[in-house]
Amino acid sequence: MDFLELVTGARTCRRFREAEGMPAGTLEWLVECARVTPCAGNAQALRFAAAESPEACAAVFPALKWAGMLTDWNGPEAGERPTGYLVILGEAGTRAKLNAIDAGIAAQTIQLAASSRDVGCCIFLSFDPRVLRGVLGIPETLEPVLVLALGLQKEVRRVEPMGPDGSVRYWRDAQGVHHVPKRALDDLLIIRK
Repeated sequence: MDFLELVTGARTCRRFREAEGMPAGTLEWLVECARVTPCAGNAQALRFAAAESPEACAAVFPALKWAGMLTDWNGPEAGERPTGYLVILGEAGTRAKLNAIDAGIAAQTIQLAASSRDVGCCIFLSFDPRVLRGVLGIPETLEPVLVLALGLQKEVRRVEPMGPDGSVRYWRDAQGVHHVPKRALDDLLIIRK
């Protein structure tokens, strides 16, 4: 597969084939993929917390704020929920900016790796860290930076050219297909010498 095809297909996924779960070892493999990515100063300061039991997944789910642009949707219904979560953790304190950059690199690596195995991923910055601490037993020396919801992908997602109104709002059609408008390459690549 061409890498651009992989990136285009690895859109945020918010509905999953919950009844099928994920193959055993998937979360560990995804963390292994993130483990070898570049990071600031090769500090390897990120840590990960995994939730994959049905009980842990049910406890993590309400801590997440789903799809802000879909104002009439509160997240996936039972049967379409994630079957695993990875919480990217960073050292509390002075590394906040570097943690954010490293977490972004790790999250994108995980999302692309997941997509290569038919696993959908939704990356969250909007979540309740207190709930995550309680459910997962996250120590005070670490803080949740991002949460990744994962499961076998059910949702159909399409990248669309941005309309003439310039709106970046994603939307769903009557068939439930998720449409994501993207700016044209010429609108982004603004300097060429």
